[in-house]
Amino acid sequence: MNNGHDTHTHIVPIKVYLLVYVALLVLLVATVGAAYLPGHHTLLNNIIALTIAVVKAVLVVLYFMHVRYSTRLTWLWASAGFFWLLIMFILTLGDYFTRHWVPVQGWE
Repeated sequence: MNNGHDTHTHIVPIKVYLLVYVALLVLLVATVGAAYLPGHHTLLNNIIALTIAVVKAVLVVLYFMHVRYSTRLTWLWASAGFFWLLIMFILTLGDYFTRHWVPVQGWE
C-alpha cells in the first residue's frame, strides 16, 4: 500500500559523505588543538570546544541522519531537539555558576 510518504527517495553522492567525513576529522583536530591553547581550561577554550562540537553535531544530523533531505516537519523536530538541548545547557550552567551563592558544607 502506497500512502504517498514512501515515494520520497534521495541519493546522496559518496563525495558528499567523504567531504563531511573530512570536515569532521578537521573539526576533531581543531577540538584537540583548542585543548592545548595557552591557558587551557579557561572559558574561551570551553566556548571554542562547544562551538566546534555544535558544528560537528549539525553536520552529523544534516548529512548522516538525512535531515537535510527530509521534510520541513522533520526540520522542525530536529530544531526542537537542539532548542531543548540549549535549554538543558543553560540550566546546567545556571546551576554551576550559582553554587557558591549559598554555602553548603562539603562544596568548595
